Amino acid sequence: MIKGLYEAHLPVSNLANSIEFYKKLELELAYQNDTLAFFWIKKGHSWLGLWETDKVDTPYHPSLRHIALNIDIKDVENAKDWPEGKGIQIKTAFGFPPEKQPLILPNNPQAHAAIYFQDPDGNSLELITPLRLDFEEYFEMMSLEDWNTR
Repeated sequence: MIKGLYEAHLPVSNLANSIEFYKKLELELAYQNDTLAFFWIKKGHSWLGLWETDKVDTPYHPSLRHIALNIDIKDVENAKDWPEGKGIQIKTAFGFPPEKQPLILPNNPQAHAAIYFQDPDGNSLELITPLRLDFEEYFEMMSLEDWNTR
C-alpha cells in the first residue's frame, strides 16, 4: 500500500529568501501562498513544504529540521561540487570536514554515501545514495575516498 514518502516540511524565517535558495537546488516551485511554499522533489511523487514561522528558532535536531534527498550513485563522486558551485558550503558532519566528504555511513546492513549542507535557516540538508543494501559488514564511518581504496 505505501509507495514512498510524499512530503516533508521545514520551518523557515523568510519564505522569499528560502524560495530563492531552493530554486538554486533546481527544485520546481509547485505552490506558494503568504507563509507556505511547496517544491517538487520528484514531480507528482514527492515535494518539500517550507513554512515561514517562528518555529525556525527551535533548536536543530535531525528528527525536526533535517531532510535527505536521494541522488544517483553515479553522481556521488561529485556530489559536493554541485552545491558548492551554487555558492552553498558543505558543512562538517559527524566530525568529518567538507574536504573529507562524501561520507560513508555504516547503517549496517546498508551502506550509504552522503554529504551535508544547510539552508539559510540552518535546516540540515543531505544528499544521499545507497552504495549497497543487505550486506552485513561492520566498518567505521569513513570518507568515500577511504571506502574506494580499502
